[in-house]
Amino acid sequence: MTDVAVVGAGPNGLAAAVTMARAGLKVRVFEAAPTPGGGLRTAELMEPGHFHDVCSAVHPMVLASPFFRRFELSRRVTLAVPDVSYGSPLDGGRAALAYRSLERTATELGRDGAAYRRLMAPLVRGVEGVADLTLNQLLRIPRHPAAAAAFGFRTLEQGSRLWNARFREDLAPALLSGAAAHAVAPLPSVTAAGAGLMLGALGHVGGWPVPHGGSAAIARALTADIEAHGGVIETGQRISSLAELPPARATLLDVAPPALLGLAGDMFPAGYRRALKAFRFGNAACKVDFILSGPVPWAAGGLADAGTVHVGGTRAETADAENQVASGRHPDRPYVLVSQPSRFDAGRAPAGRHILWTYCHVPSGSTVDMSEAVMAQLERFAPGFRDLVIQFKVTTAAGLAAYDENYVGGDFSAGRMDLRGMLRRPVLSRVPWRTPLPGLYLCSSSTPPGPGVTGMPGFHAASHALKDMFGLGVPDLGHRVP
Repeated sequence: MTDVAVVGAGPNGLAAAVTMARAGLKVRVFEAAPTPGGGLRTAELMEPGHFHDVCSAVHPMVLASPFFRRFELSRRVTLAVPDVSYGSPLDGGRAALAYRSLERTATELGRDGAAYRRLMAPLVRGVEGVADLTLNQLLRIPRHPAAAAAFGFRTLEQGSRLWNARFREDLAPALLSGAAAHAVAPLPSVTAAGAGLMLGALGHVGGWPVPHGGSAAIARALTADIEAHGGVIETGQRISSLAELPPARATLLDVAPPALLGLAGDMFPAGYRRALKAFRFGNAACKVDFILSGPVPWAAGGLADAGTVHVGGTRAETADAENQVASGRHPDRPYVLVSQPSRFDAGRAPAGRHILWTYCHVPSGSTVDMSEAVMAQLERFAPGFRDLVIQFKVTTAAGLAAYDENYVGGDFSAGRMDLRGMLRRPVLSRVPWRTPLPGLYLCSSSTPPGPGVTGMPGFHAASHALKDMFGLGVPDLGHRVP
């Protein structure tokens, strides 16, 4: 007998399964791939003993996520939290560094330090309210109005042509743009500004953790908890129709809207089908993984201590690169996200070796190999980088789409990150995780709050399913075994 069926064992499907299993329900999870994890897989991509994160590597939101806080992830997984959350190199051996300390960050930003402090301090003080606003459904009254207002006003400023009004130099704007460009959206734009300010606030509070053992350590903690509470995870089980699932009172689907249509499209009302067909995906990424013979030789020494480096140059250069992608072009000088996990977790590579995780943004569906452009940007800010490269592996946007069906066209956000894409995810509703079919819920990143390893789409879907179908509240998710 199965109470709950979950399709997809990515972070959101696993979060949904944890929540349902902790409620005492019989849960079965079906995953098409040989291992669970989705965006939380770590593998020896090139050589034995070198462990690369296949998708996510750094997790800015896990310490703030209400799901992972309830789950007490930090008691289950060793999280390295660098003192420098992220940095942005500039020509001439300079860099802007975002320390966990806002005060130290402002002190090192020169003449713009005070302006940066005024911008970020209310968000850092009100980080609980910022997280509550951004990690839940937007269509509701904020529980922390003051923090929501401070965040909203600053998002409107940094998302408009006024984004440079308070600054006089280039370090602070480069730091802000590096975080904002995570959104894979034009710059400036409201959605990119909101993402960047939220990530920036988290960087000055809990930091941006790197899990020991790779991102797969988070997936292992989730799967262990599911199994400890009676859940079953079946890998290598591709589900192409709801009819293939066992009878269950609730079914939760960690899939993108096209897959949802494939599973149950004929059963949905015409209006809901139209909404799913109209769902829009964003641009994509080309990922380049490296094995190096030493650490990245950044010209700006402080970057060696950064968990994430946003390689794009000045704010104007980063904006130009992202706006080229938004126009369907491949920039010669792309914005590149960079992390060297072996710097904070020695077990990720043999002694004397390092692994490097990078990706740049590209148009949806791209088959272009961006490795040369990525290496040129790294060599620009880390002279001698090319001499350290032992081996590298390229995964184009088309390759990402083949790896995970939720990454349509290589869009790892599972949906375009503009204002419409945030509100209609996948439909405009106060409870977008519910589908029109009783007992059927969507729990992927194509639902609020969207992308990032938060577990929140799965947690929200499970919370509604518990209430709707079983008359139950959210159970305790803390670190314990039966």
